[in-house]
Amino acid sequence: MKVNQFAPAIAFLLAACNHQKVEPARPPAPSPAAPAQQAARAPRDVSANQKMSHSLALAGDIIQLCGIKATPSGSSPKFGFDRAELSDDDHDVLEQLATCMRTGPLQGRVVQLIGRADPRGTEEYNLALGSRRAGSVGNYLQSLGVNAMYLSKTSRGALDATGTEEAGWANDRRVDIMLKQS
Repeated sequence: MKVNQFAPAIAFLLAACNHQKVEPARPPAPSPAAPAQQAARAPRDVSANQKMSHSLALAGDIIQLCGIKATPSGSSPKFGFDRAELSDDDHDVLEQLATCMRTGPLQGRVVQLIGRADPRGTEEYNLALGSRRAGSVGNYLQSLGVNAMYLSKTSRGALDATGTEEAGWANDRRVDIMLKQS
């Protein structure tokens, strides 16, 4: 006797035709990745972040705890258009941060690396670009001995961008570094 390959589908359809009241499905429990996804969507107040180098802005509490000094170009943080490479000034700031994370007040603390982009490009593209920028910062910190478990990378893309012309767009192209909120 040959088994009907459609038997499971037929059984499902017959059960579905039953006229009993069916309880609505409950949403699945959040996965461990859900908080990171929610953080990527929830805006954070970054207005107090201080521009420290070509492409980096650090939260005031990190600057204060670690005594990080801004580089001369700190007044204009920006990645090049469609770029994710770090500058020498960025390296100087990240070396100070890495030392603080390895042996200073941030030892054992998680920092959030929030990649950002200017509003040109699609939402998907800008989120991916922000992710590459946060990844560049994270990879460099790891090369300096910071454990990856203390780095939380996310992207806001252009969701919080404020620029309307080149100078403003340049300021939108950065990575914000903040202490991760518990």
